[in-house]
Amino acid sequence: MTTPRIALIRQKYTSFGGAERFAAAALEALVESGARLSVITRHWRHQPGVEAVKIRPFYIGRLWRDHGFAKTACAVVETRGFDLVQSHERLACCDIYRAGDGVHREWLRQRRRTMGVFGRLAQAFSPYHRHVRSAEQRVFASPRLQAVICNSEMVRDEILKYFGPLDVRLEVIYNAVDLERFSPLLRSRFRQALLTRLTIPERSLVYLFVGSGYARKGLAQVLRALKRLPLHCYLVVVGKDRHMRRYERLAHRLGVAARVRFVGAQEETAPYYGAADAFVLPTLYDPFPNVVLEAMASGLPVVTSSKCGAVDLIRDGENGYVCDALDVDGLVWRMRELLDHGIRERLGYASRKLVEGWTAEQMAERLLGLYRDLLGETDR
Repeated sequence: MTTPRIALIRQKYTSFGGAERFAAAALEALVESGARLSVITRHWRHQPGVEAVKIRPFYIGRLWRDHGFAKTACAVVETRGFDLVQSHERLACCDIYRAGDGVHREWLRQRRRTMGVFGRLAQAFSPYHRHVRSAEQRVFASPRLQAVICNSEMVRDEILKYFGPLDVRLEVIYNAVDLERFSPLLRSRFRQALLTRLTIPERSLVYLFVGSGYARKGLAQVLRALKRLPLHCYLVVVGKDRHMRRYERLAHRLGVAARVRFVGAQEETAPYYGAADAFVLPTLYDPFPNVVLEAMASGLPVVTSSKCGAVDLIRDGENGYVCDALDVDGLVWRMRELLDHGIRERLGYASRKLVEGWTAEQMAERLLGLYRDLLGETDR
């Protein structure tokens, strides 16, 4: 087939953002496969072989930000004549939409569970949420749309629930994970030195939480669960939140502050997986966080929620644990199960075996196969 000209649309790259890291890994693998790639973006780290088309429309506030970016990005698409356009944003000018952020209506439904009356009213009448719901509706109603890439079966099922049936392809393509960067070998390399730096006793059991946006990711539930665990249990929190102080105060009120380490956002997270005994992320809603794959590749047992796309892979008690995001009792029970070294070893080994083979090259081949089909040039 002739070399396709493919454009990917994503507003911004941050080195610790899961969606951005997925796009970066996909781009690298696709370039190696010979595709000609452009990224339409506000900001992107340079990648060899990838053209960055920078657009920076002025904005104040997130509604104006998203609307202005969408309008300008679609104008670029119309003038450049790409063979295929894949958007990671909710834009109707794409051929392929990657639903990496899930379904906004489902996120709002889950979020309402944590809100009082006034919070629910504010959410219901929010201009921004109305804009996102409308943009999402336009994407799935667009006559240009040919395929939707879902990063979990959970997201695919939610799309069908809210917008189906659709006359487009729904492809489940899981994120890739770097199996060399994240491996059980991290423990021998980093455990002792990192525990010393964090002043955590060597014989402690360390739970790891990685995520930004603590309310959505379920940090408050983890802190409440930690209060009910033995004193040799510690929690390391990697990630950022504008309300960091609020969670530090909650840890103090619960009496667990001495057993929690807030380390902020980290460019390199691998050492923290190496220092941990288990990974916990009772997220309120998450289509499929890369951090779960990284934890599994590192040989850690994972505790997550029933509204995390990782439920495609994790079977409760077989290779990890799953409970409702707001079920603190259920979270405590599952975190207590991991006090048993034998259970941690068995579940961690099963986690690693499950994700072996999930490489960027494999993901790129599936993407290229989809592109070939949509271009009408499938190999015979």
